[in-house]
Amino acid sequence: MTELVGRVLIACEFSGIVRDAFIRHGVYAMSCDQLPSERPGPHYEGDVRHLLDVGNWDALLAFPPCTHLAVSGARWFKDKEAEQEEALEFVQKLLDAPIPLIALENPISIISTRIRKPDQIIQPWMFGHGETKATCLWLKGLPKLRATDTVQGRVPRVHHASPGPDRWKERSRTLPGIADAMADQWRWLIPAFAERQAELRWKQEQEL
Repeated sequence: MTELVGRVLIACEFSGIVRDAFIRHGVYAMSCDQLPSERPGPHYEGDVRHLLDVGNWDALLAFPPCTHLAVSGARWFKDKEAEQEEALEFVQKLLDAPIPLIALENPISIISTRIRKPDQIIQPWMFGHGETKATCLWLKGLPKLRATDTVQGRVPRVHHASPGPDRWKERSRTLPGIADAMADQWRWLIPAFAERQAELRWKQEQEL
């Protein structure tokens, strides 16, 4: 097995989808959430704020809960001002983390008006999934994601998901095509990974 390099923290992820995408692409990643991981892999069960100042992380990818932030719930905003402030404080803490590379993901939300506008808005159909779900990315030190597989299909699958106790889990899982794009494109910004690839190219050239 290829030795993993770099250190990426995946905040607010219980699915392990983004974490495992980075690992498949040769980068060490650890997910963190208040819930246990749905699949085996490096995972910290607890508050991610305990990890932001330790661990010598190269990158932070954060997927904070959107319950009190998404504009889709605007009709309830007046009844949960305290929850909104707490959620915004958490988002700001993540964006201000002392980590060189940061990406924070959320749907269309009040983050745009209360903190700052997103750097990019992506859709699943740009990454091989024929459906719609506008997803905002706030970036620090990372380039915008490039579409990898533009496909047909504009069905709002998540919006039409059946009601139930686990509906929020399905809505919060990152689609594999997006996770793979994040890992494949952003790993090159991680110094240890870029250095490893340069060393491998040099060795290959010497063998020619």
